[in-house]
Amino acid sequence: EVQLVESGGGLVQPGGSLRLSCAASDLTFASYNNAWVRQAPGKGLEWVSEINRDDGSTTYAGSWNGRASISRDNAKNTVYLQMNNLKPEDTAVYFCNVRDAWGQGTQVTVSS
Repeated sequence: EVQLVESGGGLVQPGGSLRLSCAASDLTFASYNNAWVRQAPGKGLEWVSEINRDDGSTTYAGSWNGRASISRDNAKNTVYLQMNNLKPEDTAVYFCNVRDAWGQGTQVTVSS
């Protein structure tokens, strides 16, 4: 059974940065497109970013506007999401997603 495990969330002040990590068992990230999705309190799932399996190209939701960077370390079989200039509205649980596999999420809280 595929397991995705996110880490790196926490409490950060507005303008701060966090790097989320996603590790997997029984799955090779480089074989699939990898995505980050978030869920803010009381809201539905919102796609954040994706990295392409074939050429490593990346896409982002418009709200991130250059504040996020998704990457993948194939040697470590880990996907990252670097988030900068965080805003209170970025507060959410962030999930790693590969096809139909999901992690348990990591909480990101942006507050002063």
